[in-house]
Amino acid sequence: MFTGIIEEIGFIDGINPIPGGKRLKIGAASVLENTLVNDSISVDGICLTVISLDNNFFYADAVGETLEKTTLSNVRTGVRVNLERALQIGARLGGHFVAGHINGVGIVNYISKRGDNYYLDVGIPEKLSKYVIAEGSIALNGISLTVAETSGDRAGFSIIPHTWTKTNLKFLKSGDKMNIETDLIARHIEKLLFYGTNSLTGGLNVEKLKEMGY
Repeated sequence: MFTGIIEEIGFIDGINPIPGGKRLKIGAASVLENTLVNDSISVDGICLTVISLDNNFFYADAVGETLEKTTLSNVRTGVRVNLERALQIGARLGGHFVAGHINGVGIVNYISKRGDNYYLDVGIPEKLSKYVIAEGSIALNGISLTVAETSGDRAGFSIIPHTWTKTNLKFLKSGDKMNIETDLIARHIEKLLFYGTNSLTGGLNVEKLKEMGY
């Protein structure tokens, strides 16, 4: 579990093929402090397991569904990535609960400067748009962001200078892809209310609402 508060910007230093996937060599500094093999690190929002450590680098494998659902499918050496260690029990939750499980990939429509801030407009996959609401939380490339506005298959975000400086947003351009993790709580509520006879409500519909007095 993560918070979406990025600790540092790392970079992809090497990519080697492994059976069914890729082994990534990732350059880092502060996130390596007290990090051990088998710990989890969010890499652009993707929860990866540290399989080995070296001076200023860690190694992680990406396979199967991780490659299919994320920007790692086309990752290149030299690409800068947002890094965050897993949340420690008792630590302050500065962002929101981020699982590190990517739901889909969005496309940067445009980025514009507005005074001291920046405005980021992102295309959202249709299947995810129902979870994106104004003033709601979302993680883009692992960054906890608040949705400023949404319309159809797009969402807009106001980026403060600190977030711009401390994340890889400043390297993005129109057409670039971003990893999206929608609000975990929203997806749980949807599952409980609307799907399957094993849910708490047995599936919510008009008849059920009438029975409940609505």
